[in-house]
Amino acid sequence: MYTGFGLFIGGEWRAAASGATAPVFSPVTETPLGEVPVAGAADTAEALAAAAAGFTAWRATAAFARADALHAIADEMARRTAEAARMISRETGKPLAQAQREWGLSVDQFRWYAEEARRIYGRIVESRVPGGRFEVSHEPVGIAAAFTAWNFPAALVARKVAPALAAGCAVIVRPSQQTPGTAMVLVDCCRAGKLPAGAINLVCGPTEATYGPIMAAKSVRKVSLTGSTRVGQQMIRDAAATLKKVSMELGGNAPLIVYDDADLEATLDAAVATKFANAGQVCVTPDRFFVHESLHDAFVDGFVARAKAIRLGDGLDPAVGMGPLINRARLAEIEGIVAEAERAGAKIAAGGRRAPGFNAGHFFEPTVLSEVSDEMRVMAEENFGPIAAITRFASDEEAIARANGSDMGLSAYAFTRSPTRARRTVAGLKAGMVGVNSFALAAAEAPFGGTNFSGMGREGGAEGIRDFLDVKLAQVVF
Repeated sequence: MYTGFGLFIGGEWRAAASGATAPVFSPVTETPLGEVPVAGAADTAEALAAAAAGFTAWRATAAFARADALHAIADEMARRTAEAARMISRETGKPLAQAQREWGLSVDQFRWYAEEARRIYGRIVESRVPGGRFEVSHEPVGIAAAFTAWNFPAALVARKVAPALAAGCAVIVRPSQQTPGTAMVLVDCCRAGKLPAGAINLVCGPTEATYGPIMAAKSVRKVSLTGSTRVGQQMIRDAAATLKKVSMELGGNAPLIVYDDADLEATLDAAVATKFANAGQVCVTPDRFFVHESLHDAFVDGFVARAKAIRLGDGLDPAVGMGPLINRARLAEIEGIVAEAERAGAKIAAGGRRAPGFNAGHFFEPTVLSEVSDEMRVMAEENFGPIAAITRFASDEEAIARANGSDMGLSAYAFTRSPTRARRTVAGLKAGMVGVNSFALAAAEAPFGGTNFSGMGREGGAEGIRDFLDVKLAQVVF
């Protein structure tokens, strides 16, 4: 499955210097999909040296030429959609349709940032010095390191690599060891851009051999992470030693407020599809469902009926609506969260157990909990699984206050027919992104990111390229 790939260093696919490999396991069958090289410290050192050389050449490339290169990469990605979608589905277990959509969103990132490369504008500021003026320009920050999670193994890489390359940076990608093949396909597509050797590199291996040297290297000037809040906090501490720029897309615990004037059926259709996409392993998925007391019972009944209709199985089967969790540890964690909630008084309205009928795979039933309280772990923490925790509220003020009762601040949602209520809710919610009557927040043209313990910086939109640029001021006097 991984034939022809490996570590990508200096424009070439290669084995690890030590020859070490490790298996990648299918979350559907729990059997190996194949073997990938395991980078050692020597491999990472080579990648850092290659990136330094690649940066020297790539930063000297004109912006319009960089744009053409990114468009060529996007063309190659579009051509290889079927291959990439199957890789995503096999490594994560998600349904093929969701994998195809993810790859399409990844192509969009390269299209968008190809055009942003042409729009890195400076400005002129009049100086108080006679005959002088200030010139404000932007330069690529240097080598950027991209650390990505397994749940969206293509989109998370694309959201970091595309703006970095557009800015003129060289990139070292360190993907999740659970989904390396998807990143490998994307990096292989970058060859179509005819980038200088070393402009993009990929290493996969243990923390001490990859993360450690990258974070210690003074030449790496920017790090971008998608991961847990705990890992983000550690990365910020490690980045401080060499004063690297950091951007962090961390955990979420998104609330959904369903007001009394919401279109019940439309809300249910959208919410169920969103909650159980990728088996709930989505940082922006709604976890906490605050439903007005007048709609609560009907909402629970509708959610349960739709959840029970979802077919579980191998994501490569077009009839499957939800795949497995990524690994056995995640399965055990979700099982524990549900059991703890039930002991605390929550009612299991649907699911709540490992899916029967599977001899292998990390399958957990789409689960609906009612009668939950805000203090339960299922509400207080991100569950990152197929669990919808539903509670009732009486007033708008109560709903917003309880929705804000989390340290996280990535995304939040509300469904209402009232424009006034919608605007008031957007203003009142503490989150980097708010969806009203919509869950569609991830788009190349829009800034994606959170506040508080959900991170800092933005990916996507015009904002996404800024962290890969340094601002330079020149005072010019004649």
